[in-house]
Amino acid sequence: MGGKQSRSTSNKDLNELSVRQRSRSAGRDDQPSLSPAAERIRRHTTVHFGYSTLSLAMRGLDGTPAELWELRELQKLNLSMNCLCSLPPALGTLDNLVILNLWGNNLSSLPPEIGLLKKLRVLFACRNRLSEVPEELGSCTCLEVLSLANNQITGLPGSLATMCKLTKLNLSHNRIVHIPTCVYSMKGLVFLHLACNRLETIADQIQDLVNLKILIVEGNSIHTLPKTLCFLESLELLNVDFNDLQNVPVEMYLLSGLRRLACHPLDKGLHIIHNPLLKPIQEVLQGGLSALYNYLKPT
Repeated sequence: MGGKQSRSTSNKDLNELSVRQRSRSAGRDDQPSLSPAAERIRRHTTVHFGYSTLSLAMRGLDGTPAELWELRELQKLNLSMNCLCSLPPALGTLDNLVILNLWGNNLSSLPPEIGLLKKLRVLFACRNRLSEVPEELGSCTCLEVLSLANNQITGLPGSLATMCKLTKLNLSHNRIVHIPTCVYSMKGLVFLHLACNRLETIADQIQDLVNLKILIVEGNSIHTLPKTLCFLESLELLNVDFNDLQNVPVEMYLLSGLRRLACHPLDKGLHIIHNPLLKPIQEVLQGGLSALYNYLKPT
């Protein structure tokens, strides 16, 4: 009986070993072995907050090493503060990326293959030389944070209207004359930064951004604010400093989330200094936001 039990156990062990070998073999098929150069790059990856992370920031790179794109397991990639003028189509192979930081390069465009990064949640592409954004970026429907500040952008493609999960959008310091129509479809937006562009108006559709808490449009050429802006009940910070406003909508008293006149850039409330406001609004504001609201409220 002892021999039979031994043979039975042995067969079971062999079966389990066979399963493990097949599993490892399948794993190798799914993730082909890396080149020696890619392995050297992989040694610089770390696990940060549970994410596979690689930082190549401030390396003086004017191009990306071809082996980088073999590291398909990467989830966070930092290429900021280099001298990159372009990114190859191979960027699309890093389809596990969650965060991509391209801040502070010389990029004049983003490759269409960026649309293959279906898991991407954060994209920093500020301080580059971008004049446009590829339509394919609209396929990154998991994006939650998008910063395109300090570029040369004049608009956004309509495809970005599908970004229903986007909560923070920074388009400051660009060349935008009209708020892109797609922005009004981003219903999840909480933070919208459009300072230092060339805006003259804000469309009535601004009322569609019902979750908006922070709206910054300072440093533009806005002449009037639409009354629909005053229907954004969640608004806690409205910065319209340094524009061409002469008056405010009568309905502004509805913005109960703006609790005071703010001075410091980070303060919540209404920022409205450095506008050619006419009397009596200019005089009423000397009494603070409550004085303005009392003046505007119907009797």
